Amino acid sequence: MKIIAALDSFKGSLTSLEAGEACAAGIRSVLPSAEVRAVPVADGGEGTVEALTAALKGRFQECIVRGPLGEPVTAVYGISADGRTAVMEMSQASGLTLVPEKERNPLRTSTYGTGEMIVDAFRRGCRHIIMGIGGSATVDGGTGMMSALSVRFLDAQGRGLEGCGGNLDRIMSIDASGLDEALHGCRFSVACDVSNPLTGENGAARIFGPQKGASPSMVEELEKGMCNYARVLNTYAGCDVASLPGAGAAGGVGAAMTAFLGAGLLPGAELMLDAIGFDRIIAGADLIITGEGRLDGQTLMGKTPFGILRAAKKHNIPVTAVGGSVENRDALLNSGFAGVYSVTPEGMSIEEAMIPEVAKANVARACAEIVALNY
Repeated sequence: MKIIAALDSFKGSLTSLEAGEACAAGIRSVLPSAEVRAVPVADGGEGTVEALTAALKGRFQECIVRGPLGEPVTAVYGISADGRTAVMEMSQASGLTLVPEKERNPLRTSTYGTGEMIVDAFRRGCRHIIMGIGGSATVDGGTGMMSALSVRFLDAQGRGLEGCGGNLDRIMSIDASGLDEALHGCRFSVACDVSNPLTGENGAARIFGPQKGASPSMVEELEKGMCNYARVLNTYAGCDVASLPGAGAAGGVGAAMTAFLGAGLLPGAELMLDAIGFDRIIAGADLIITGEGRLDGQTLMGKTPFGILRAAKKHNIPVTAVGGSVENRDALLNSGFAGVYSVTPEGMSIEEAMIPEVAKANVARACAEIVALNY
């Protein structure tokens, strides 16, 4: 019998690998002769680098880059075992958590450090960059990142501009002549779970600006700048990049990665599962157990357990989901899960349940009960 344990992280409690190994231990306690494999998984958000690097049997790499306000920060990314693929979260270099709340100002913050992280990986031999673009402190349209990759954004007098939200309205032309030399032969895959365009009511400035510290007047300034940037960017790309679903992601980084780097913007879970060869891993499996810290209606909006369910349906493999807490069980079951279970014993407080050793024990016990009941 072959069983796959593929659980996303239980945020604040267990990493994906820890949750998967606890699940596998529980299964083996009941079915010691079964072939059980723990597979780290993620959806492009927090924990993606750790999960995907583990799945690719890779290593972690540190580099010093500019933070959102130009200060030096240590960013960590993963490199696959063959040295060809880098796995990154832009929040490591350009994340909102790197900026004190009182200093959050998306007119000033920049994605330059994210570009430096890409350069570091390229210099180490990586030619495929997988990037999760959630959690940024920026609304600079990716101009900071691209500046670090040798793209120049020029004003009306042909002078180079620093890449930041406050300069978007001053961009009159783009010089990307140095880009190919900087990143020759490199391809990009981007985990993007939003469909916002670059501009407009649902665009980068109006939707994401306030989340990153923008006041109403700042939002209007950013939107004006983003509309200008969109015109220039569309001219450069020769198509309407700004209106593409996901162009506004991470304050416009989605647009920059599409226009300059030819990146594909893919749902995070789909991208991550494809990167680790999940279809190959689950071939011939009799059961998949997946899960995350909280199972609810949001799970069905493309989060990891739902991505695993979709992959499993192609192979007719049943999938059971476990979570620290469960809401909307009927909707989850109706979507196709064979079973949906909370691992937290009745009466246990959330605080106790989130203690890592307690969480591991709960996951192991619940998974043991699931296979004992069904197999």
